[in-house]
Amino acid sequence: MSSIPIERWAFLLADEPDAWTKGFDDSAWRPVRVPHDWSVELDFSPEGASGTGYLPGGIGWYRAHVPLALLQPAADRGAEDAAWSAGGPHVRLVFDGVYKNAEVWVNGYHLGGRPSGHAGFSFDVSEILSYAPDGDVVVSVRVDRTEIADARWYNGSGITRGVRLEAHDAVRVDEHGTAFATLAVDEGAATIRIDQVVVSDLAAPVAVHARHELRSLSSDRVHVFETDLVVPAGDRAGSVLVATVPDAELWSDDVPDLHRLTSVLTWTADDGPHRAEQAEIVGIRTIAFDADRGFFVNGQPRVLKGVCLHEDAGPFGTAVPAEVWLRRLLTLQDAGCNAIRMAHNPHAPELYALCDALGLFVIDEAFDEWESPKNKWWRGHNVYPPAHEGSAAHFPDWHERDLRAMVEPNRNRPSIIAWSIGNEVDYPNDPYASPLFAEMTGNNDADKPAEERRYDPHRPDIRRLTTIARRLAAIVRAVDPTRPVTLAAAFPELSSRTGLLDDLDLIGYNYKEQLYADDHRRFPRTPILGSENGHGYAQWRAVTDNDFVAGQFLWTGIDYLGEARGWPVHGSGAGLLTLAGFAKPGWHLRRSWWSADPTAHLVARPHAGAGVATNLWSHPVARDLPEAGAVEVLAFAGGGTPRLTAGGVELPLAFDETGGYWTTVRDVSAGPSAPADPLVLEVLSADGEAVARDELRAAGAPMLLEASVWTAPAHAAERCRAAGIDVGGDSDVRQVECVLRDAHGALARGEAEISAEIYGGELLGLENGDLGDVTPYRSTSRRTSGGRLIVFARVGGDGAIRVAAGSLPAVTVRA
Repeated sequence: MSSIPIERWAFLLADEPDAWTKGFDDSAWRPVRVPHDWSVELDFSPEGASGTGYLPGGIGWYRAHVPLALLQPAADRGAEDAAWSAGGPHVRLVFDGVYKNAEVWVNGYHLGGRPSGHAGFSFDVSEILSYAPDGDVVVSVRVDRTEIADARWYNGSGITRGVRLEAHDAVRVDEHGTAFATLAVDEGAATIRIDQVVVSDLAAPVAVHARHELRSLSSDRVHVFETDLVVPAGDRAGSVLVATVPDAELWSDDVPDLHRLTSVLTWTADDGPHRAEQAEIVGIRTIAFDADRGFFVNGQPRVLKGVCLHEDAGPFGTAVPAEVWLRRLLTLQDAGCNAIRMAHNPHAPELYALCDALGLFVIDEAFDEWESPKNKWWRGHNVYPPAHEGSAAHFPDWHERDLRAMVEPNRNRPSIIAWSIGNEVDYPNDPYASPLFAEMTGNNDADKPAEERRYDPHRPDIRRLTTIARRLAAIVRAVDPTRPVTLAAAFPELSSRTGLLDDLDLIGYNYKEQLYADDHRRFPRTPILGSENGHGYAQWRAVTDNDFVAGQFLWTGIDYLGEARGWPVHGSGAGLLTLAGFAKPGWHLRRSWWSADPTAHLVARPHAGAGVATNLWSHPVARDLPEAGAVEVLAFAGGGTPRLTAGGVELPLAFDETGGYWTTVRDVSAGPSAPADPLVLEVLSADGEAVARDELRAAGAPMLLEASVWTAPAHAAERCRAAGIDVGGDSDVRQVECVLRDAHGALARGEAEISAEIYGGELLGLENGDLGDVTPYRSTSRRTSGGRLIVFARVGGDGAIRVAAGSLPAVTVRA
């Protein structure tokens, strides 16, 4: 199999009725690089929908010209590349995802469309290419995103994921036709199973020899397994191979060892012997959810310390480069995170590949709504009336194909540990209702009108959800019987009584930790998981205090566009990281609970007064100390005993059982040291050694602009490259972290406008993480937030990025 990515396209943000024709003149259209999201290139506007980030949609056209010569075999190519000829046996045009309502033409031939913006799809273009009248193959795509209130979060607009042409021989592995599974791991040896479907376009039956090479990406050890099958004329046949891998190198979150499974098919036709091959990345591992003991990988217990993620990233929208995800995921891992829930739709293939390479467990999720639409807030959260656009309109006709499109391409990924068929489909009165409660209350109904929470017999009956859930679970198990089927329940108090949860292998609870103990007694054989949780210490204690709870998934790991409270705020600030990928105070606190590494971090805020209840979110904290007055100091400490000093004098610390951190109150003006003395937090090991340290002092005005190109740790970059994820090349995205420093080198107090100039490349955007800043992403300057900003650019090896902030000395960094 050979593959050519199609990255260069011409783009028009308008509806051009003749753009589908091969001869249409697109020379005046704007060149773009796919993946591409046009909405983030436009202005934020209060006329947009709050739920989708106040960004516009519209109708857009894409056209790509692929020279037919690229499809011809070059003299130095191997025999497996011969299928690239114009009359080649089998060529597929593959889309990883287009948001949304895509219609596709090749050389003026209409191939079809796909309503979903999250499902991958493909077309057989073999015959059409054989009709090509010249050397120009034209791919035309129309994208209809006129519904801007079509979701509760931002999904972008355009060809937001990769596109490629794949060439295969007449005998080949079927599309997504290989299923790799680990049946058992015992004393180092692993029992694996390879199910494979082979397709033949030949006019006669053919005997095929299949050689499976399982090559370790860590050690280059190769295990070879072989089998034979006969494929009927113009048909398909399956083979099943069960084998033992001695001294198997296992995939886990600790050591995510991967393998490349290469299937080599050989056969003889009338014109002689033939050979074709196909490769994909797999991992050898077993997973299990136990109703009493939680989650296990390779027989070893793990607590899932997870976060939920949407798929946007500031100026990229949902067309996020792998390098940007890599920086974000490594930062989350540094806090102790070991799991990701894909909320609330399948994500781009690159994100799953990174989770495979880095050792992150994944719960993949298919739908946020089923056949009836949820409320979509377009004038602020819970502001009535809602809109009801979105994916529910296509669910009856497309749910099986969309569900299969999630499971089939990803079932060989070791990172995926469960398939979720839905998120909060049982949300009370949104839209399903039940007479069992006179008033129904969900997770965020506090500011809803009372009539919206009462039972209404004219709404769809909630019992309908049970029928749909059984149908969806059966579809998943038919494609992949090796992983549990789950669902993120918003209202398990009721859903456990209507049958919705009966057919699940794993029950996900959204924000209902108080039900864990009673429901474990009610359903002693069903594993329980926190599929969506708040950031509080009590929610984490609900996991640590109950061995039967497999773990939790915070809402969310990273701030995201959409689900906004009201203009000008255009996103949700629920993350541990900002949209710019910088750690918030909550990240440091979480690290003190989750990470095995010692943690020391200090923040402070004005003292609210005795008896005033506070938490990390109701009274924000900062990396700063006031020059006078009473201040509450919060110490996030893990991995030892904390000690706080000022001017060499130890200060008392008390543990806040509600917040999960250490605190002290100090009057700066009357303290035992001068105001200029920093506070010093040390975490001491059992033998008294300081294993972590942090300082906090009164911040000064910005005196220095610090700028550095983010670079992935060598071990992570190596794992990614071995797995086929392109990071660190000359054409890749550069991420320049900008920080304002004071005279002491600490984070400064105050902000500055930062401008960026790119030499030998292009500026991709600036992000400060301020969800109330509606500066267009196409701007070349942006104000810092919390003294930080990140610049994204695509720069070659000889390029440079210059950043400037007012009167501060400008900084130039090399790519």
